Amino acid sequence: MRRSHARTRVDSKPNSKMDPIKLHIRPNQRSSNLFSKSKPSKSSLLSVFLSSFFTLIALLSCYFLFKNGYSFDSRKRYCIIIDGGSTGTRIHVFAYRIEGGKPVFDFGDGAMKVNPGLSSYAEDPKGAGRSLEELVEFGKGKVPKKLWGETEIRLMATAGMRLLDYEVQERILESCRKVLRKSRFKFRDDWASVITGSDEGVYAWVVANYAMGTLGGDPRETTGIIELGGASAQVTFVANESVPPEFSRTVKFGNITYSIYSHSFLHFGQNAAFEALRESLVSVDYQPASESHEKGIFVDPCTPKGYSHAMESWELSPWSKEKNKFLSSLHSQGNFSECRTAALTLIQKGKEKCSYQQCYIGSTFIPKLQGKFLATENFFYTSKFFGLGPSAFLSDLIMAGEHFCGEDWSTLKKKHHSFDGDDLMRYCFSSAYIVALLHDSLGIALDDERIGYANQVGNIPLDWALGAFILQSTAAFDMRHPDWITTIISDDSSTLVSLIAIAILLMYIAWSISKCRKPQLKTVYDLEKGRYIVTRVGRS
Repeated sequence: MRRSHARTRVDSKPNSKMDPIKLHIRPNQRSSNLFSKSKPSKSSLLSVFLSSFFTLIALLSCYFLFKNGYSFDSRKRYCIIIDGGSTGTRIHVFAYRIEGGKPVFDFGDGAMKVNPGLSSYAEDPKGAGRSLEELVEFGKGKVPKKLWGETEIRLMATAGMRLLDYEVQERILESCRKVLRKSRFKFRDDWASVITGSDEGVYAWVVANYAMGTLGGDPRETTGIIELGGASAQVTFVANESVPPEFSRTVKFGNITYSIYSHSFLHFGQNAAFEALRESLVSVDYQPASESHEKGIFVDPCTPKGYSHAMESWELSPWSKEKNKFLSSLHSQGNFSECRTAALTLIQKGKEKCSYQQCYIGSTFIPKLQGKFLATENFFYTSKFFGLGPSAFLSDLIMAGEHFCGEDWSTLKKKHHSFDGDDLMRYCFSSAYIVALLHDSLGIALDDERIGYANQVGNIPLDWALGAFILQSTAAFDMRHPDWITTIISDDSSTLVSLIAIAILLMYIAWSISKCRKPQLKTVYDLEKGRYIVTRVGRS
């Protein structure tokens, strides 16, 4: 008997029209985010690496900040410079402190001068050392005792000493060194020296532009300096034209480097030029009338009428004394114009030997003056004596000089009774010499507004010693506080090595953590798409 519910035979051959069988996977609650997107592993590793790197930088920065005391040590520091000038020796006590990682200068801690200058001790070198003792005691009174040992003291002699023979210079300097070694300040023998005239000019240029706020800025905005000292004159400025190497100086301040022309004209200072003029006045080459020489009468256009020269008191050169030992008198005939001509003759002496395209003073190269200038020292003192302002024209000085030279000496003494006679007498020469130097030689127009006469800008004196202090203290600061890359490379301390080791360990730990967090991968075959799919799964 056939069963009614017997199975019907089905053809095992698949039907192409039938829907394919789909694989259904039951979702698992624990792996519901199996196919969700997540951040790539490289990004995570980079994040950890950067964090470690910046941690290293922070550690190194703290190390160097504390080590070098960028802003944490704001105590006052001191520096002493002794200016060995031609007419006197002056001590300057300067101070500075560190603020915001930079030195802040204080120029008002004190100065003191003693006379005469070091060069006057050529016959008595030991006396030069003794002349410093009072100055050293002055410095000790300005610097706290606990800081004496770290306060540098330097002696810088200038033009007066440059006029002496090297052997004489060394005897005077050695006498000074003995005193400075016992001063209890920080001192080295090479810190007592005779500086070059070029150095002196550069230092004066530095302090002038620091005071005017142009140091560290555009070179074209800087101000040049023309100094008229006792034994020498200096000309220093940024020149646009090519300068021979012997006249070229480079000054770096901050991130700016300045190419500067600087030269010192020895024997062209006001006192040295005046002495040279006195010798030339008794020279046959200068005096127009040879008959006057036979009578022993010589004309002096640079002293007011009525002034009496004491010929025996003149310190003429041996050559002049031998040639003019029979001289008896010099006749004063104050005449500004003739004095100016005599001064120009001195300035232009040797010009025929000029080997450059143009020489303004003697046979020495000077580029064409460019930009603004400050005329300092005796330029300023002469201008002040005549009551002229800092912006007075040279034409104003000519008028004042003509009036002064033409006055009778007795009248001048009554009018300026507070002045020493020898100093008062020289203002006729100084006014004429300045016009001959600035206008007739350097070509500064009589109504040129680019030049001013000053010995101070604001509360900062235009003293070259301040410029030396600025350059030396900033150079010392840069050596103690170089940029961090240079410091890292050059520093070999154990503390630095320890910090680097810690940083390497931090980076290794970061790498290990990243590797441990690396996700597991799972391969699933998708029957619908007919291919394998690689997915990431979380750790159990």
